[in-house]
Amino acid sequence: MLRTLREKHLLWPSVAMLAGVAVLISLGNWQMQRLAWKNHLIAAIGERAHAAPVPLAAADEAAQRGDDYEYMRVEATGRFLNDREVHLYALDATHGPGFYIITPLKLADGSIVLVNRGFVPNDLKSPSRRAAGQIADEVHIVGLLRAPETQRMFVPANDAGRNIWYWRDIAAMGAAASEGGARVHPFFVDAEAEPAPPGGWPKGGVTRLELPNRHFEYALTWYGLAAALVAVFAAFAAGRWRRTDAA
Repeated sequence: MLRTLREKHLLWPSVAMLAGVAVLISLGNWQMQRLAWKNHLIAAIGERAHAAPVPLAAADEAAQRGDDYEYMRVEATGRFLNDREVHLYALDATHGPGFYIITPLKLADGSIVLVNRGFVPNDLKSPSRRAAGQIADEVHIVGLLRAPETQRMFVPANDAGRNIWYWRDIAAMGAAASEGGARVHPFFVDAEAEPAPPGGWPKGGVTRLELPNRHFEYALTWYGLAAALVAVFAAFAAGRWRRTDAA
């Protein structure tokens, strides 16, 4: 067989084709693995987001163990430190550009958890424009846990001096928002939409529970390219075979 391929000048093209097919199939298999992972994640998010809320202490224990705690539904009671709120840049499908209002919630033990109270448009960024929502009384919060982020490519650097943030750097946000070196819990709580604050702003319930899932489509693309490569090579090899026979 090898001798025939050499005589037909097809040995190295065959090797290149097989290598290309192997790479394309491996990419398709990788996307199928990603599909299984994404389906499991979506199912876990749906289950956690609608479960009964657990105390914040349970989330702390999960974080200390290194467990996956994101989207866990939790509850906490405390007082907002409204004068220390943090502004995280966001886009809303209805209201356009604006900010998520991240407000420290001081708990009974003196620790602080950062609460994403929800979205406000640009013209309501200043707390004075939404004074009714600056709740001074003790509040009970129910929401979903969110883990810290790392800065992604093309995402601007956070500007703590101007209080404009572009990604969830919880350690830096906690340092900026806490008082007197209080312990800051290592996660966010995305507050649910209800009950809405007085005045209606910020609008809670901003957690995205629908994740993009196109891995099956990508897998079919890679498998299709592998099949196309085989077909193209077959046509090329048949033509060369005929030419060498004629010669």
